[in-house]
Amino acid sequence: MAIDGLIILDANGRPIIQSGYTSFAPAYPLLHVDALNNELSKASPSGCVDPVIYVSAGGGDMPDGSACCHIQLGEMRMLVSISGDGRWPLVQLDRREEINLSFHEILQDYFGTVSTVTLKDNFDIVYQLIEEALDSSGHPLTTSPSILRDIVLPPSLLSKLLASLSATTPSSGRSVGPTSSSIAGSAFSSPIPWRKAGLRYAHNEILFDIAEEMRSIIGRNGATLVSNVFGRIESNSRLSGMPDLLMSFTNVNVMIDCAFHPCVRLQRWKRDKTLSFIPPDGKFVLAEYQYASPQSGVVSNLPLPLSLKSNIAVNDSGGNFVVTFTSRMMKAMENVKIEWYLGEDASNSQYTAVGNTEHAFVR
Repeated sequence: MAIDGLIILDANGRPIIQSGYTSFAPAYPLLHVDALNNELSKASPSGCVDPVIYVSAGGGDMPDGSACCHIQLGEMRMLVSISGDGRWPLVQLDRREEINLSFHEILQDYFGTVSTVTLKDNFDIVYQLIEEALDSSGHPLTTSPSILRDIVLPPSLLSKLLASLSATTPSSGRSVGPTSSSIAGSAFSSPIPWRKAGLRYAHNEILFDIAEEMRSIIGRNGATLVSNVFGRIESNSRLSGMPDLLMSFTNVNVMIDCAFHPCVRLQRWKRDKTLSFIPPDGKFVLAEYQYASPQSGVVSNLPLPLSLKSNIAVNDSGGNFVVTFTSRMMKAMENVKIEWYLGEDASNSQYTAVGNTEHAFVR
């Protein structure tokens, strides 16, 4: 399932950049921009709206109905639109959010800080990245930053100078710098699409970082209703040549519903549960998985490393609540943050501190 297009909005909800909606009427992308802005205008001051918004038909040659999937990127918002027969599986809608996040990571890799000013100063580079990241049908094409850097030159004083020279220097049969065809040729000269040929490093190393996130729902009595752990293996490769690596695990049975980078040989994983791969150059996500505890037969009922209990009393003029947060870990927890949504009508709050804690009321 492909996307119809991608749009980036500024802080005022106006489009800055959008991909080409060649198969749709000119007003089609504006329907999704208006739908998102309308939801934001009706939302609370915090600006929280549903990540997926249904967009009704616009009449004429417009689709009968579509969806607008969006994420917030600082002062801006990035949205993708999808259309079809109205039956969008949740996994497909979640995939649209991954496209948003993936393209945001590409922009961060190129520009560092992604802002309205940055995008306006690098319109040409952003449009080239959109053309390379999405094919003409709206399917993700090239999303690896290391490969994109060989196709689209990152912004620098030298690249801007070469661009100005190529635009002002008359054709004389002499080359004044690397052309786009030579850059693209070098990017696709490798037999492996995710790794370019001829890499050389003085110090060879590859780093792995396992990041796990627990998502839980706790009842009012403190009982755990649902708890899941999702993990990912993040890598940073600085290896010369074409290294062929093998990674094995001591207890691979705790990893289920795995998703791998295209460099992983799936047949080897299915046969003996080891990761055999030729890594891309630079940073990439090698694998994503869901954790299944060997002691628990139910995947979505894992024990929590903490306990959370609340006592709430609400009346017409206000209310009060007591939250008891206790760690079950042997070592101290750091950077703990608890957010409590009080509703749109809440005007203020009073806080009784227990221990070394801080309090802030945000409307």
